[in-house]
Amino acid sequence: MKSFKNDVVFKLPKIEDVEFNEINKHYLNVIFINFFITFIPFITALILLNTYVFSDSIKIYSTLIFITFFIFWGFILFYYIASFPLRKYGLRERDISYKSGLFFKKMTTVPFTRIQHVEIDEGPISRLFNLASISVYTAGDSSDDLVIKGLQKHKALQIKEYLSKKVNE
Repeated sequence: MKSFKNDVVFKLPKIEDVEFNEINKHYLNVIFINFFITFIPFITALILLNTYVFSDSIKIYSTLIFITFFIFWGFILFYYIASFPLRKYGLRERDISYKSGLFFKKMTTVPFTRIQHVEIDEGPISRLFNLASISVYTAGDSSDDLVIKGLQKHKALQIKEYLSKKVNE
């Protein structure tokens, strides 16, 4: 029978040493297209409301409403553009990591021993640019634990194949 041993860890691994890879630059085009697909119905609705629904007492503030609207959407667009270069992924011998965030930085690392399955997803707009997303699912949770969007499709397939081999070892 083995004796229980629980040594103290003195030297922690350095995640900073991981070589992170950038997301494909064409994914920014996908972000822009998705942004405008969302933006256009909102601006159309606001214009229609201003034209047909708003009373004269509200129309006095139309300029302020439109300026606020454009500032809000401009901030969202700025956030997407500024945070894009910070989206990176890293693949090591025993885990996969993804980091993102401009104001609130987030890094997720999933060890291969926890992976249940891996999926490749392609949206219609991403498909136009030959891009895909990879979703990594772990045990004990119903949602995906790590999603890397904006990978070249062949790269996503290579990563999926690599992860599947590592999980099955």
